[in-house]
Amino acid sequence: MNSRFLITGAIFGLAAVILGAFAAHGLKSSISAESLNSFETGVRFQMYHAFLLLIIGGVNSSALKRINWIFYLLCSGVIFFSGSIYLLSTGELTGIDFKSFALVTPLGGSLLILGWLLLLLDFIKLKKK
Repeated sequence: MNSRFLITGAIFGLAAVILGAFAAHGLKSSISAESLNSFETGVRFQMYHAFLLLIIGGVNSSALKRINWIFYLLCSGVIFFSGSIYLLSTGELTGIDFKSFALVTPLGGSLLILGWLLLLLDFIKLKKK
C-alpha cells in the first residue's frame, strides 16, 4: 500500500464532494448553466483521478517503475485541469477575468494523459514479466 497515493486520493475525493455540493447548491443560481456545466466537469475529472489514486495506492505499486512520475503527473494534472476550470467557471461570479488561465486547462489535461500513459506502459511491462 502506498499511503501517499491513498491520502492524496482521499483529499481529492473529499474536495470533489465538497465542490460538487457547492456547485449544486451554492453556484446553481449564481452562474450560467454553461459555467455550471464546466465546473461540474472539473469536479468529475477530479473525482475520477481521486479514485485512480486510491486504486493505485491500494495495490502493490512497487513493481511500477515510474510510480513517482505517475503520482506527480496526476496530482499536477488535477490541480491545473480542474483548478483552472473552477477559476474560469466562477469568473463571472467573482468579477475576476481568469481567461489568462485558459491555457492551463489543456496543460493539465496533457499531464493527466501522460500520467495514464506511463501507468499503461508500466502495466504492459508487468505483463511481460
